[in-house]
Amino acid sequence: MAEVVHGTRELAGESSRELPRVISVDDHVIEPAHLFQTWLPAKYRDKGPKPFTAGIGELEYVGGKYRFTTDPDGQITDWWEYEGEFFPYKRIIAAVGFSRDEMTLDGITREQMRRGCWDPKARLEDMEMNHVEASLCFPTFPRFCGQTFAEAKDKEVGLACVRAYNDWMVEEWCGDSGGRLIPLCLIPLWDIDLAVAEIHRNAARGVRAVTFSEIPTYLGLPSIHSGYWDPFFAACEETGTVVNMHIGSSSQMPAASPDAPPAVQASLSFNNAMASMMDFLFSGVLVKFPRLKLAYSEGQMGWIPYALERADDVWEEHRAWGGVKDLIPEPPSTYYYRQIFCCFFRDRHGIEAIDTVGVDNATFETDYPHVDSTWPHTKRVAAEHVAGLSDEVTYKLLRGNAIRMLDLPFDR
Repeated sequence: MAEVVHGTRELAGESSRELPRVISVDDHVIEPAHLFQTWLPAKYRDKGPKPFTAGIGELEYVGGKYRFTTDPDGQITDWWEYEGEFFPYKRIIAAVGFSRDEMTLDGITREQMRRGCWDPKARLEDMEMNHVEASLCFPTFPRFCGQTFAEAKDKEVGLACVRAYNDWMVEEWCGDSGGRLIPLCLIPLWDIDLAVAEIHRNAARGVRAVTFSEIPTYLGLPSIHSGYWDPFFAACEETGTVVNMHIGSSSQMPAASPDAPPAVQASLSFNNAMASMMDFLFSGVLVKFPRLKLAYSEGQMGWIPYALERADDVWEEHRAWGGVKDLIPEPPSTYYYRQIFCCFFRDRHGIEAIDTVGVDNATFETDYPHVDSTWPHTKRVAAEHVAGLSDEVTYKLLRGNAIRMLDLPFDR
């Protein structure tokens, strides 16, 4: 089983306090091998993603990216092939059930994974074990905001894959869960009109969450300052669709030296979320779309108080040359507290500053089944964080803010 970073100490006074069941706003799903064969229209299946099992060669981490090869003599691994590119599943992304020393970059098959990684009924059972009532799951093979399909050469097939993934997400992964598995859909990032259409198509069947890139320019896409994405933001505002941005959804993770070990990248993982939030606070997007909701996933929150302080200070003291004097009429923190949600799972410093982070802005996650996941000890980890907080604030952090953010049919 995965270990708990903060140990096993008994919490004074917590034994008699029953914590509300968690709603996790950032988990992950490993796509089942049948996904595209079942949900992709027949005319696209020959060109669509295909699962296969083969040995894996060496995995290298170079300049913030993984590189890998197949090897007939290597460890048997489950892969996807799509347009000549190969994507293996690695143990660190299906880590639950393994000890910390076993959570490596080695390849893994679905049979070696805990079944809850890819089977919705088993996922619900693992959620029961973990004091979790509901879960929002990001994709794996499509990558965190569908970059795999955005990079495809054949955009007609890519669009069909986006729609097939969303149909599977809504109807199969979430369909029989009684609302406990919350659908999170993709958009075709390469076409704004198709993206808007996909928002409306999914909203019509109750979807209230879409995944988007934290920094679109890293993907070769227009920036949020350009106005290009305004129709997308307008559609999300109109339908109440939350724009969810996971760390790494720009296909880049922060790194220092190009030959730094992966531990540097892991320690800096919040960095893109901070950069993205500054981008939005000074873009005018939140001024133009005052009911738009943004959610930063797996970015933690301890950095937010200073980021807001600095943003407000720049807005006030540097207005003559900062380029936002007429664009942002109120201090940037105003728009954060009104429209942005963060989330956490291990962040004691953020809890200490929760009044500044925002008791109405913070949500909780378990990161199942990744290497950072708190499964199966989420109740204990959550209890350690909220010890000393009022019942009202505890409820908001562990479930209430997520219910409000996603307009979920649970108690408020």
